[in-house]
Amino acid sequence: MKPTTRRSFLKKSSVIAGAIMAAPYISASTQTGANVANDTLRFGFIGTGGQGRYDGSQFAQFGHVAAVCDVDAERMAQAAKQFEQFKPDQYKDYRKILERKDIDVVSIVTVDHWHVKIAIEALQAGKHVFCEKPFTLTVEEGQLAKRAAAKYADRVFVIGTQQRTQRDQFALAALMVRKGVLGDIKRMTANISENPTGGPFTKKAPPETLDWDFWQGPCKPVDYIEERVHGNFRWWYEYSGGKFTDWGAHHIDICLWALGEDAVGKGPTVFTPTRNEQAVPFKDGYPTVDDCYNVPKTFEVSCKFPSGVEMIVADTTPDGNGILIEGTKGKIHVSRGRIAGRPMEEKWYEGVVTDEDFDVLTHGKPFPTEFESNDVNHKSNFLRCIREGGKPISDAVSHVQTMYSCHLCSIASRLDREIKWDPTTETIVGDEQASTFLAYERRKEYDIPVV
Repeated sequence: MKPTTRRSFLKKSSVIAGAIMAAPYISASTQTGANVANDTLRFGFIGTGGQGRYDGSQFAQFGHVAAVCDVDAERMAQAAKQFEQFKPDQYKDYRKILERKDIDVVSIVTVDHWHVKIAIEALQAGKHVFCEKPFTLTVEEGQLAKRAAAKYADRVFVIGTQQRTQRDQFALAALMVRKGVLGDIKRMTANISENPTGGPFTKKAPPETLDWDFWQGPCKPVDYIEERVHGNFRWWYEYSGGKFTDWGAHHIDICLWALGEDAVGKGPTVFTPTRNEQAVPFKDGYPTVDDCYNVPKTFEVSCKFPSGVEMIVADTTPDGNGILIEGTKGKIHVSRGRIAGRPMEEKWYEGVVTDEDFDVLTHGKPFPTEFESNDVNHKSNFLRCIREGGKPISDAVSHVQTMYSCHLCSIASRLDREIKWDPTTETIVGDEQASTFLAYERRKEYDIPVV
């Protein structure tokens, strides 16, 4: 796939920005409850690390950056400098952004354990919400988020699983599955890559630029370790779920999307660890040390659907990061860089997969094809839904269903035993201990609103 250069990105971003701004604008004051003085969308960025500034650089093509927010003053200063042409206000407390009546859209790119609380409060404040993946820390958080999405259905609520807008890779693969090009699907294998290992790490005083207590938020407070924060937070179960939720939020999502198993009440029902090695000692599903990365060193989980289809979630496979899809007629492997296999070489999809089929995936919105960055395509779909109405390609509810599978894989690995799941009641069957991992006790002052 041809790489995206900065020049081509800016050129294509300006084209798509013009197309979006030229689309019929439905005032958010009537469509969503937010107050909009004119047809220029105003953005607030909550979380301004590397990914936050990257997402922000794309959103900045489409409107005005009104404010940036981060509990790390150094990162916030970097964002303020990057978007200095907008003269954005700077806040440590995200609630200052939500109080702003002139801000229409918030982009949430914080540590994972903050996502759901901020997203629900943003919906309550009348904002359209873009939130990075993985969206939830627990199953319970997903349930709370689905309630909020239903109550505030007039806000556009999107998750940053941009693989859905990669037309000629993941979208095409999903349609080949749906249209029977590969025959009856027997197995999908999601290679979500290995977790890093590390520690023991040094406990020390946090830097003056970081509000460590606020960063921890709803989680049980612990001593500061540099390797707990910023990009490394993913390797601690306290704040994330390792590769189960990191890459799983992408590849498991595509598996369920292709199978039509991403709807409420759908998904796998049996999760069985077939290869499992913890990086640190565990007791009753919890690490016994607090100074090392604690997500598994190696893993493989077999996820069975009621239909008999199997989804394997593994840290490594011969084909590399991506998804191997096996049917009775043929198989393909799809990743961000390619889609390969005999069905692709011989173009089995021609005359079967149509442009109209792609329209179904986007709920009638144009499927951008002229842009090299599927990240831009993803945000294009989000902003079109704000201006035109309609359902986004990566809505919060379907992503919550994906996250259920991610979390259940994680629980099966932590306990090293089979987990049975009832997708209609959203409960673990016959395992009281495993059920305790569906939620965690949050600090009261940081609890999540129940709407």
